[in-house]
Amino acid sequence: MGNNASGNQQERSTGTGLIGFIIRFVIAAIVLMVTAYFVPGFSMRGGFTTALVGALVIAAADFLIEKLFKFDASPLGRGISGFLVSAAVIYFAQYFVPGMEVSLLGAIIGALVIGLVDTVLPTRVM
Repeated sequence: MGNNASGNQQERSTGTGLIGFIIRFVIAAIVLMVTAYFVPGFSMRGGFTTALVGALVIAAADFLIEKLFKFDASPLGRGISGFLVSAAVIYFAQYFVPGMEVSLLGAIIGALVIGLVDTVLPTRVM
């Protein structure tokens, strides 16, 4: 019983539980909205709902790439190749997210901004 309480305490402190997952997911959506505000060629029409769907699609694509190809698709995951894969994921997410429009340059700059923010905030949801 002592180990279980210790394990629950560690789970809460690292944010690996359901609440931590939801918080990181909401933070990822906020980061997408902030990125859309500052990056030309990156827009989220539809507000926070579009950002939540965008975060879900990007997280799902990252998860699939990681499981299928054993490759971390986060912007800072594998150097330049991870950065380029992340930009591609952001660019192709627009085809699955209504209200999300991203140019090629917007995806590249967006991946850079998201990668920089990811170093400070825990936005990785998968």
